[in-house]
Amino acid sequence: MVGKPRNFSAIQEVEVEGHLIDSMILSRIWDKIMDLGGDFEVLEFRVGRKKTDYSYAKMLVKGEDENHLKLILEEIFRLGAIPCKVEEVKYKPAPADKILPEDFYSTTNHPTYVYFKGRWVEVEGLMMDKVVVVDPEKGKAYCKAIGEIKKGDLIVVGEKGIKVKPPERPRESIGIFKFMSSEASSEKPASTIIKQIAQDIYEVKKVGGKIVVVAGPAVIHTGAAESLASMIRMGFVDGLLSGNALAVHDVEAALYGTSLGVSLKEGITLLKGYRNHIAAINEIYKVGSLKKAVETGLIKKGIIYECIKNNIPFVLAGSIRDDGPLPEVITDTIEAQKRYREILKDASMVLMFSTALHSIAVGNMIPSTVRVVCVDINPATVTKLLDRGSMQAVGVVSDIGTFLPILAEELKNLKKLEEFQKV
Repeated sequence: MVGKPRNFSAIQEVEVEGHLIDSMILSRIWDKIMDLGGDFEVLEFRVGRKKTDYSYAKMLVKGEDENHLKLILEEIFRLGAIPCKVEEVKYKPAPADKILPEDFYSTTNHPTYVYFKGRWVEVEGLMMDKVVVVDPEKGKAYCKAIGEIKKGDLIVVGEKGIKVKPPERPRESIGIFKFMSSEASSEKPASTIIKQIAQDIYEVKKVGGKIVVVAGPAVIHTGAAESLASMIRMGFVDGLLSGNALAVHDVEAALYGTSLGVSLKEGITLLKGYRNHIAAINEIYKVGSLKKAVETGLIKKGIIYECIKNNIPFVLAGSIRDDGPLPEVITDTIEAQKRYREILKDASMVLMFSTALHSIAVGNMIPSTVRVVCVDINPATVTKLLDRGSMQAVGVVSDIGTFLPILAEELKNLKKLEEFQKV
C-alpha cells in the first residue's frame, strides 16, 4: 500500500561548497534531511574538475512546517550547509556568571565561522560542546566553556550567521593518517603502522609542529616508561597530559624498580611491594615536589624526570581515586581543564597512549584539524576516540608495552639518519 504523499509547506534555499563528493559531505547532508523526514531538490550542482577544486551545490530544503524545517536546517548547518542569504550572527548577553541565554549555540569540534559585522570570522580556541562569545570591539569570536562565562558576555544564539567546515579528505598524502579513519583492529600489521606513525611524528617536528602526549599508568606497568622518556629526550614531545597515577608509578619505578609492587625487571611481585607506591609518594612529600626531587637527585630517570630536565610542560589532573596525590597534581577539575587546554593550544598532533578517560577529555578539547594517534589494548576505546570526527586520525589496538619501544626505536633511527645525512 502506497503511503499518503506528504505536504512540505516550508522551504528554504541552502548552499554548500567544498570537497563534497569524495569527503561525503553532500551525502551526509542528504541522509540527514531524509532521516528527519524532510525532502530536498537540487537546484544547482557544480563538480570540481581537479582534485584541488571545490564542488558547489544549491538545493531547496523542504519541511512539513516551519518548526520541522528549522529542525532540519539546524542539523544540516552543522554539516556544512549555509543559507543562500547569509544573515548577521545573533547574540545575547549572559544574564549572570556561568548562565547562558536559552537558545545558545553549542559548538562542534569542526572549524567554525560566524558572520560578524559583514564578514566571516573564524572562532578561536575551538572545542566541542562549548559556546561562542563575540567581541564587537575587536571583531573577534572565541570559544568558551560554560564555567568561564561572565555576566554580560555576548553569547551567540540560534543558527543564523554560523558556518561549520566539516572534515574533508586531504588533497595530498599524509602518511598513516587517513580521512575519517575509525577502524580499530588488532590484526593490522603493527610494525608497518608504527614505522609510518614514527615517520609522521618526525615530519611534524621537522616543520616545527607541536606534539602533545596523553598517557596513562599502563605505560609504566608494561615497562614502556623508558621508551616514552627517550622520546622526550629526543625532542619529539612538547607537552604531557596525564593524572596522578602515571607520575606516582613513574616515581615508584625510578626509586624501587617496581610498578604496583611488581618488579619491572623480573615480572614478579616483591615482598611488601604493595607499599612501594605509597612510599614513593612519601619520598616526594619529604622533598616537597617532583621538581625538587629531580633537582636534589632523588629521581634520576623516568618520564617526569625527562620532562623536568628538558623543560617540557606537563599537567597532572587529579581524580577521586588518587593516593596522595602528589604535590603537582591539580585537584581542582576546572583548573585542570584550563591547564590541559593551555598545553593543547596550537597542537599539531596528539598521541594518546592507554588512557581512556584522559584521552576522551582531550578529544573534547581539540578541533578536528589536529592529527590524532590513539593506542589502546581495548578496541572500544580506540573506536570511540576516532569516531569523534577528526580529519586525520589513526588507531592501533596494541599493548602499549609492545608499541612504545618499537616507536621509540624507529624515531631513534630517523634521528640517526638525519645526523648521518648532515655529515
